[in-house]
Amino acid sequence: MASKRKDGAEEGSEAKRQRIARNAKDESEPQPEAVDLLKAQPVTESRVNSGDKEEEKSDEAGVTHFTFDGQEYKFKERASVFEEKEGKIEFRVVNNDNTKENMMVLTGLKNIFQKQLPKMPKEYIARLVYDRSHLSMAVVRKPLTVVGGITYRPFDNREFAEIVFCAISSTEQVRGYGAHLMNHLKDYVRATSKIKYFLTYADNYAIGYFKKQGFTKEITLDKSVWMGYIKDYEGGTLMQCSMLPRIRYLDAAKILLLQEAAVQRKIRLMSKSYIVHPGLKQFKDLENIKPIDPMEIPGLKESGWTPEMDELAQRPKRGPHFAAMQNVLTELQNHAAAWPFLQPVNKEEVPDYYEFIKEPMDLSTMEIKLENNRYEKMDNFVYDARLIFNNCRAYNGENTSYFKYANRLEKFFNTKMKEIPEYSHLVD
Repeated sequence: MASKRKDGAEEGSEAKRQRIARNAKDESEPQPEAVDLLKAQPVTESRVNSGDKEEEKSDEAGVTHFTFDGQEYKFKERASVFEEKEGKIEFRVVNNDNTKENMMVLTGLKNIFQKQLPKMPKEYIARLVYDRSHLSMAVVRKPLTVVGGITYRPFDNREFAEIVFCAISSTEQVRGYGAHLMNHLKDYVRATSKIKYFLTYADNYAIGYFKKQGFTKEITLDKSVWMGYIKDYEGGTLMQCSMLPRIRYLDAAKILLLQEAAVQRKIRLMSKSYIVHPGLKQFKDLENIKPIDPMEIPGLKESGWTPEMDELAQRPKRGPHFAAMQNVLTELQNHAAAWPFLQPVNKEEVPDYYEFIKEPMDLSTMEIKLENNRYEKMDNFVYDARLIFNNCRAYNGENTSYFKYANRLEKFFNTKMKEIPEYSHLVD
């Protein structure tokens, strides 16, 4: 995955250097409204509500379980999340402040970008990574091995930042570092600046990654805000991410889980579909099984089921002749002589046609009738086909090409019908 950017106009003061703590404990907690978007009872911090108990445990590798309101929910964390919790990796925000350790991190990022973005000039990458108007967030495996990162340029006064480069080492791309890195960046940028949007130029390989991180090709930010500040990249696709102000992105998985719990609670208040009934005793003795009244099956009546619903479900969606009709009609439409009969006669081109022909018909109308199950019998289908040929011969002279087309298509129609023994008598 990669995103690139060219030089833009200078804006803002010298970038600030900050470090994100390992577990981001200093970040603000999500507000209740962020979790309870569906107007269900707030469940953001269910421990606060004495009636609701939320228990969290991780008894499987990478799987977190929640028991909420008597129901169990679970989601699988990325490997990168557990590595961060265990202290194996950290996320650092660095810029060119001439300190030894930060310069080492920036150099590590430069090397990864140059390797992962081979089409970008190496000198160009180096210049932007070390540029003091840019900031970088790096994924660092302790003690000091850079495995990936994002370099971006903030435009605080314009409330957006441009992601210049984004890459993870090719040997580390299956551990979820890319998504976790982007979540860290969103939380950091929102907590330390007025920035509300990200813009980036993504190549074809990076579009999928950015879509998963909430970016879209639909640019809603006014051009006057960013035009002239970011340079167009030939072959790249401009993408935008609008950050949600009340979501802590590092907690997004848990927030979505709690939203699901809120929805499930609402469903349980309005429906009994969550109740699981035991199996029927009659099926345990298959040798002596007897007919069962459906209305006596626990829960079936309460669900709103009626015998009429079963009858409707068992009705065939198509009539017994549908396949044969569809095949013949398709053959007719594809015939070389069919073009005058594909659509209804245009009244503007032939003003008196509908005065003379009282029962018009064409192949597209036949197709519509077939799709809507209007042909109960093959006789009705043959009748409409005959209408097309007879109407044409009735309106057009015997020496016209239309008259001849009707004869050719009718002959073909008769041949196709005779190929089906049970319908051959209809065209004899």
